[in-house]
Amino acid sequence: MHIRDILQPGRPTFSFEFFPPKTPASQELLYEAIRQLEPLHPAFVSVTYGAGGSTRELTHDLVLRLKTTTSLDPIPHLTCVGHSRDEITAILERYAAAGVSNILALRGDPPRDQPNYDHLQDIFPQAAELVKFIKDFPGHPDPRGFGIGVAGFPEGHPSTPNRLLEMDHLKAKVDAGADYICTQLFFDNHDFYDFRDRCRLAGIHVPIIAGIMPVASLSSMNRMAELAGGARFPARLLKALQRGGDDTEAVRQIGLHYATEQCADLLNHSVDGIHFYTLNQSTATREICQRLGVKEPTPA
Repeated sequence: MHIRDILQPGRPTFSFEFFPPKTPASQELLYEAIRQLEPLHPAFVSVTYGAGGSTRELTHDLVLRLKTTTSLDPIPHLTCVGHSRDEITAILERYAAAGVSNILALRGDPPRDQPNYDHLQDIFPQAAELVKFIKDFPGHPDPRGFGIGVAGFPEGHPSTPNRLLEMDHLKAKVDAGADYICTQLFFDNHDFYDFRDRCRLAGIHVPIIAGIMPVASLSSMNRMAELAGGARFPARLLKALQRGGDDTEAVRQIGLHYATEQCADLLNHSVDGIHFYTLNQSTATREICQRLGVKEPTPA
């Protein structure tokens, strides 16, 4: 379903993110998580794309499996790092032929072994150029073409400390044809509300979906900060986690409680949608949805 039909005013969506598994064990973990999350009927699920396109085929295979064997509506991530125009065209043709309706367009991270990677060598150095290319792609059966999402950064883009320039870049992506914004994870809703207000002031009026990831353990916090390019953990959350001490289950419950409060507050402030970064696991996401009153439909 085209994202414009999914995102409707006054009807906040719930969605999940997965990453392509690389081993048989991680595949089983993901497919068990999908089995448990599918009954919640998320509005869509997104599938990540590794740095430098390193999971290109894995991403495509997972998207097709979700499309053909589940009721889930997958939105693949697509980056332009290290890809030629012809390669990106071929990827779009494969997705269009498979009936995939939407793409999340990102500039993308450089290959892990190239820390000094120069994005200017890419065919599309900025995400806005990739958005325009997808927007102009002529081969999709929907006359509107692909629905297009882009990333937003409530705490600021890690490579753009000038937040006025950051908003200019985001506006360029929307003007190029983006239909919605999905944010990186954050832990202070004030950052999200400020980001949303600044978007509106900049003339950005597409839906903005909030990215949420609950703290599952103290060791996971560093990984979460790395995923987000430097997430800020509010003192209120850190104090609560300190109270949990070495009790693993207490820390997990504190993380769930905090994320649930975050989501409830976002819903009370008319968020367009909430996107859960699942790390290919289902337990935390299912528990939060249950606490929020998002229940599995009663069988007819």
